[in-house]
Amino acid sequence: MDDKYASLRLKNQLCFPLYAVSNLITRKYKPLLDQLDLTYTQYIVMMVLWEEKQVNEKFLCETLCLKSNTITPLLKKLQAKGYIEKTKDSSDERNVIITLTEVGDSLKDRALLVPESIAQEYHLAPEEAEALYKTLYKILDQENERS
Repeated sequence: MDDKYASLRLKNQLCFPLYAVSNLITRKYKPLLDQLDLTYTQYIVMMVLWEEKQVNEKFLCETLCLKSNTITPLLKKLQAKGYIEKTKDSSDERNVIITLTEVGDSLKDRALLVPESIAQEYHLAPEEAEALYKTLYKILDQENERS
């Protein structure tokens, strides 16, 4: 390929290794999350709720970089499983409050195996993992500032 088109080479794209690694890691999560009866997106919602206990839908969307039309069916499924409760805010009915149930909270102990198992899959030195984490969050933070 002519040097004029070097920027179009797959190996020169930041997006491709991010995309490929994201898919790879998500596939590694699947069998672990199947044991918890969770999809990956349900899992990240549950992680927020394990930390916060109660949030509104807007907070979930912003925190997880998801759109409302993605999160709504996801929350319905988590509610059907008994992991969360959804209520309308009495002061503003447009505001949906999501609360972790006891059943959802009890899932947290079983979920501890997930990050441990994933960490064992990839042999990154602590400083490599920290550098990657910081770089990825730098990109996310810049995007959030634009929104």
